[in-house]
Amino acid sequence: MKKNIFCLDSDVILLTGGAGLLGSQYTEVLLESGATVVVFDINAESLNTLENRFSNMYKNKIFTYKVDITKESDILNAKDEIFNKINKYPNVLINNAAIDPKFDNSSNINKSRLENFSIDQWNLEISVGLTGAMLCSKIFGIEMAKNNKGVIINVSSDLGVIAPDQRLYKKENLSDFEQDVKPVTYSVIKHGIIGLTKYIASYWADKGVRCNAFAPGGVFNNHSKDFLDKIEELIPMKRMANIDEYNATIIYLCSEASSYMNGAILNMDGGRTII
Repeated sequence: MKKNIFCLDSDVILLTGGAGLLGSQYTEVLLESGATVVVFDINAESLNTLENRFSNMYKNKIFTYKVDITKESDILNAKDEIFNKINKYPNVLINNAAIDPKFDNSSNINKSRLENFSIDQWNLEISVGLTGAMLCSKIFGIEMAKNNKGVIINVSSDLGVIAPDQRLYKKENLSDFEQDVKPVTYSVIKHGIIGLTKYIASYWADKGVRCNAFAPGGVFNNHSKDFLDKIEELIPMKRMANIDEYNATIIYLCSEASSYMNGAILNMDGGRTII
């Protein structure tokens, strides 16, 4: 019988932001595919919920750590703990952690707009979404390179390929300066992740480490009808993604099925970026 190239039985996969909306989906499908899954997240409560959900069914296959990936010391300490517990380092890294920007309507000043965007918020979001990905790639990529085998997956977005269409967020009866917008950090981070991907893909290619970017479109999560009507006009398939539609793509990128894929940006957005 031929080897199942989608099997992850021998893999230790580190997933950052693994307790979030999509992260928990990825955690489940990776466990189902046989992987040992190490989850980093900053939210201790969500990590506890995740571990309680899966630990009985996948005994000794899921390990959760509260880690601030903006702090190199936090990542290094967790790296040591992982080795002490599993006796090896992750051979697959999924850089999924990011701060999901939320609109704040509690003030007369719309802080999402570029005119009002604070340097503190800029630094915070960049440090998680971009610096954190670089630090995790550096720290765990070193070990992959030593072993001449590894995979790094960076989660970008359709908005890492195109600019946000701010008309999606526009509301009637508000002036231009009151309108919500997708913040500048989101575009910078998701475009930057693609740059990081290309850099790593060439940097460690001779060491057997592959690096690819995944650029998903938006996922339906109880959005308003007004928003759905607008965004569906921008997507040839006329809908947002369902919450589980990216799971198989994650398995593909982690597995030997994508063994000749390196430095690629895999768009999966219902066709939005082709228009």
